[in-house]
Amino acid sequence: MQLVIGNKNYSSWSMRPWVLLKGLGIEFEELVVRFDFEPGSAFYRALAPLTPTLKVPVLVDEGLSVWDSLAIVEYIAERFPDKPVWPRDARQRARARSLCAEMHSGFGQLRSLCPMNIDAKLAFVGQRLLATEPSLHRDLARIAELWTDALAQSGGPFLFGEFGAVDAFFAPVVMRVTRYGLPLPASLQDYVDRLQQAPGVREWIADALAEKDFLDIQEPYRDVRGQVPVLKR
Repeated sequence: MQLVIGNKNYSSWSMRPWVLLKGLGIEFEELVVRFDFEPGSAFYRALAPLTPTLKVPVLVDEGLSVWDSLAIVEYIAERFPDKPVWPRDARQRARARSLCAEMHSGFGQLRSLCPMNIDAKLAFVGQRLLATEPSLHRDLARIAELWTDALAQSGGPFLFGEFGAVDAFFAPVVMRVTRYGLPLPASLQDYVDRLQQAPGVREWIADALAEKDFLDIQEPYRDVRGQVPVLKR
């Protein structure tokens, strides 16, 4: 299998299936296609034969292309039924799928206001956003509610016990929370720390930090690498 992804520092959608595959020990080849959204760019040329959406991630398996992170996760679950992509219990699987679907389609303010940027230290941006954007507080409160309920029911260490699709889907949220200094209840800090140290997540973070590819189009708050105390937005 081959997983086609974008820049690891920025591509939250790519992160989800990548860390799931790594975390479950499923072998695959990665192909990183550098973000470039200019018409006719190498990014679009690479994706054109694989997906009509011209977006990453894309999973390619024996000539079959599967695009969209949630579709990829479902394909992995069917392709590797012995792996705990979803919880073993049917009722818990339904709950886990509900959490992934909510993450997939919701939390628009968190996504738009705090784009994933693993290389950045943007706590000063987070403080400003928290002071001016009540919708960001609502997204964070909902995330805290979902995580608290899941951990209480499963007993941990991950949201549904074993590391699986739900944790992979929320891994980019943890990147945002930690990089923007966003508040969550103290009771969730252990989960945030565990998820950052999960094998696939830890490896993705290391690769993102080593990338050193500054793309202005992905940087609403910085004009160079490193923390810049002048907001572009």
